[in-house]
Amino acid sequence: MSRDPQKTTALVIEALTQSGQRGILAGGWGALDGTSQSSERVFFADSVLHQWLFPQMAAIVHHGGAGTTGAALWSGVPSIIVPFGFDQAFWGHRVAALGVGPRPLPRPKLTAVGLADAIERTVHNPLMHERATQLGAQIQMEHGTAQAIDHIHRVLYRR
Repeated sequence: MSRDPQKTTALVIEALTQSGQRGILAGGWGALDGTSQSSERVFFADSVLHQWLFPQMAAIVHHGGAGTTGAALWSGVPSIIVPFGFDQAFWGHRVAALGVGPRPLPRPKLTAVGLADAIERTVHNPLMHERATQLGAQIQMEHGTAQAIDHIHRVLYRR
C-alpha cells in the first residue's frame, strides 16, 4: 500500500535501473501507479499468477504477506521482502533466517539505493539461490494442501 503510488513506482524503477535488472510490477492494492507505461525495463501487470511467474524470476520483491511468501518459497526463488504491516515483518525475518533472502527492507525506510543494493546482492548470491531452490523443492514435495485436507478429515470424522 502506498499513499503516493507514483513515487513508489518511480523508486522501484530507479532501483531496477541502478541494479541493471528488469521487472514485472503487479499493481494490486494501489501500491504502484497503474497509469505508468511498460518499457524495455519494466512491464506493468494488473495481476499475475504467482505459481507461474515466480519460478521464472531471478528474485522476487514483495510485501511479505503469508500467501505471497508461501508462493515465493514454493517457487525456489529468493525473496526481498518490503513489509508495511501485519505479519509481513515476521515473514521477512523468517525468509532471511532461512537464508533465502536478505533482511527485510521496512517500507518507511525504503530507498531506491537500498532496494537496488538488495536486488544486486540477491540476484548475484549463488548460495542464496541454492538454498531457495532446495527449500522450494522440499515444499513442493510436501503436498501441503492434500495433507491439510487429510488432517481435517481425520479430525472431523474420527469416532
